[in-house]
Formats: sequence, structure tokens, C-alpha cells
Amino acid sequence: MPRVKKVPKRICVACRQIKDKKELIRVVRTPDRAVEVDPTGKKSGRGAYICRDLNCLETALAGRHLQRALNTELPSEVIEGLKQMLMGESN
Repeated sequence: MPRVKKVPKRICVACRQIKDKKELIRVVRTPDRAVEVDPTGKKSGRGAYICRDLNCLETALAGRHLQRALNTELPSEVIEGLKQMLMGESN
């Protein structure tokens, strides 16, 4: 009988829903304290996950959930990149 691979689950920092890791966007603070979006989900560093929904991003930014989860400030380039990514997916 073949082994069934377990699908990793993660929690969105904004809406607190548990979803499959592949359904979420990972934002990572690398060991050299740079903050970037991690499309592969494999970069080393402290990660935080957010739904692929513009409302979740707005909630996370307004409540500073991403900043708190990463223990650092988010650069405006990362915020704009996330917004562009989510607006592109909604079209």
C-alpha cells in the first residue's frame, strides 16, 4: 500500500484560518534581517504566512500582524510587492 504524504498546514497571521501551506504566501525575515516574499517556501529565516487575499493583507498591515510575527518592520517595497502580487491574482 503506498504511503500517503501529509500536506503541511499553516495559519494566516491576519484571519487566523488554517490552510494548506501551498495556498498561502510566505514572507520571510532572513538571517541577515532582510524581509522578502518567499515563493518557494524554503528560504531560511523566520517566516509568516498570509492568505492570497487583499483583505487579509490589509488586515495584517493595519493590525501590524506581519511585523509582529517577523519581529521587524516591513520595507515599503515588500508591501507594494505583496499588493501587486495579490491584485494580479484577483484579475
